[in-house]
Amino acid sequence: MRIVLLGADGQLGRDLSKTLGTHQVTCFTREDFDVVDHARARAVVLDRHPEAILNTTAYHRVDDCESKPDLAYAINVLAVLNLARIANEGAARLVHFSTDYVFDGTTNEPYTESSSPMPLSVYGNSKLAGEYIVRSTAKNHLLIRTCGLYGVAGSRGKGGNFVQTMLSKAASGEHIRVVSDQVLTPTYTMSLARQTALLVERGESGLFHCTDEGQCSWYEFACAVFESAGVNADLSPTTSEHYKTPAIRPRYSVLDNLRLKRLGLNHMLHWRDSLAEYLWEKKSLGG
Repeated sequence: MRIVLLGADGQLGRDLSKTLGTHQVTCFTREDFDVVDHARARAVVLDRHPEAILNTTAYHRVDDCESKPDLAYAINVLAVLNLARIANEGAARLVHFSTDYVFDGTTNEPYTESSSPMPLSVYGNSKLAGEYIVRSTAKNHLLIRTCGLYGVAGSRGKGGNFVQTMLSKAASGEHIRVVSDQVLTPTYTMSLARQTALLVERGESGLFHCTDEGQCSWYEFACAVFESAGVNADLSPTTSEHYKTPAIRPRYSVLDNLRLKRLGLNHMLHWRDSLAEYLWEKKSLGG
C-alpha cells in the first residue's frame, strides 16, 4: 500500500513509520512542508499517489490554544479540510487523529464512539471541528480518538512527554505535584501505532476510540512511573483548583474502545503494560 505519513518526526509518527514498514511509506515532516501551506501540501502529497494519507499533525499545546485560536484552527481545522479535499482528489483514504478533549468529562462512565462531544477548550473545539470536517468531507476516512499520548520520540511541540518530565523532575530533586482529580487512560504511541496499522491494513473506516485499557488519575500515573522505573521521588497530589491552567481540562476523559471490541480487533494493552514496554524501550535505547 502506498502511504503518505504526515508528522513523521512526532512521537506517534515515528512509531507509525515502524509499524507500517512493510508498506511503501513516504514520510513528511514540517521541514518538508507546513500543512497550512495548502497549495504545497496538495502538490507534494498528490505527487506520491497515495492510497492512504495518515495525518498526525496538530497544534496540541492546549494552553497556548487559548491565546492563539487562529493558529489552532488553521492547523486543526483548515489544514484538515485541505487534506480531506486532497484525499478525495486522489481517491485516498484519510486517516486522522483526534482527542479525548472533545468531551467535557462530566460523566463517570467511559465515553464510546456514540457519546455526544462537548469540548471545554479552544483545543478541544478545534479538534472536534476537525472531526466534523473529516466525517462530512472525506469520502473515505478513518477517524481515531485517543488519549494521554506518550512515546519514545517525545512530543516535539511540548518538549517531551509526561513520563520523561516526571523522571527528569525526580532526577533534579524537585518537589513534584500532580493533579489527582483528572482521570484518563495514558496511551503509549507504539500501542496506538500497532492498532492503527491493523485498522489501515484491514481497510476499516469511520470513527474508532483507540486508547490503552484501564484508567487512572495523572497522579496515579506518576506514581506508577516512579514505581516501574525504580525511582524515589518527592511526589504529592494536588487538585485542578490549585493547579490553574488557561485551558479547562475534562475531569474524566476515559474512552471505551467499543467498536474495536465489537469487531474483535481490540489489541490495545493495559496502560501499566504499555508503561513497562515504554520504559524497557527507553532503556534499550540508552534513554
